[in-house]
Amino acid sequence: MLNRPRRNRSSAAIRTMVEENRLSVKDLLFPLFVMDGSATKTEIKSMPGIYRFTTDLLLKEIEECLNLGITSYALFPQVAEDRKDSLATESHRQGSLYLEAIHAVASRFPEISMLTDVAMDPYSSDGHDGIVKNGEILNDETLEVLSKMAVAQAQAGSKLIGPSDMMDGRVGYLRESLDDAGFTNVGIMAYSAKYASAFYGPFRDALESAPKFGDKKTYQMNPANSREALREAELDELEGADFLMVKPALAYLDIISLLRDNTNLPIAAYNVSGEYAMVKAAAANGWIDGEKAMLESLLSMKRAGAQVILTYFAKEFAQLKLS
Repeated sequence: MLNRPRRNRSSAAIRTMVEENRLSVKDLLFPLFVMDGSATKTEIKSMPGIYRFTTDLLLKEIEECLNLGITSYALFPQVAEDRKDSLATESHRQGSLYLEAIHAVASRFPEISMLTDVAMDPYSSDGHDGIVKNGEILNDETLEVLSKMAVAQAQAGSKLIGPSDMMDGRVGYLRESLDDAGFTNVGIMAYSAKYASAFYGPFRDALESAPKFGDKKTYQMNPANSREALREAELDELEGADFLMVKPALAYLDIISLLRDNTNLPIAAYNVSGEYAMVKAAAANGWIDGEKAMLESLLSMKRAGAQVILTYFAKEFAQLKLS
């Protein structure tokens, strides 16, 4: 036989030499959760190994992760129920938990990349990503709240915001608001193709931010659609996005690849809480090798075209690579 592809698989050295994609800790962005209080961290039951931190311990966690080589983070707040209202005013109140945490992290670790979340649901008494009126999610009225939130985060020290709300026109609105406020260097990682997915459950547990009624299908995308993702991505790019994100990742590898083939912007993929929890649960029951499943899952996202992978496996991956 002239052609024997197995020759290039015959040893570990040859397999490494010809492998087409290599995963590095530099590809990963580690999501972290901050909560009120001091000297406390609490494990999220549905996400084994993932914790909510008070700000003082959040700083220690980032320092530990930096020593492992992790240089990129995403920060999400758990907001007390009595701080929530229909207009998410806590999201841009000076002195709030989230803005103070952003300031603390940015001041202590100016060398890291920190993605901050722009969405109403953690602060909304309705649990939705937009203002609710008569059961309808209002788009244009919500943009003003998101604008205040984005500018407040930039003032606190954020250099990269992540609008995760899926309101129409929000990237352009936020770009203009940031520029008008003098924050032309603050980037936007747009959640461009964010699907109405069943894989978000543990994250909503972590933030206690589940919708109080209905679902998010009028603003998050239909899992049946792929061409619509191109439309959303094109709009975000035209409106000034610096990154395009696909969320979730594992069930949407085709969408990651589709966007990669149709833009020159960096593509991010969010390996979401439910995807993490499934691997952890199956591994705990002895049904799969959790370490190998983690590595294969992350590599599949890189192979599909993601340059940035938001994943709760980031610390575990970094520890493995240093061991």
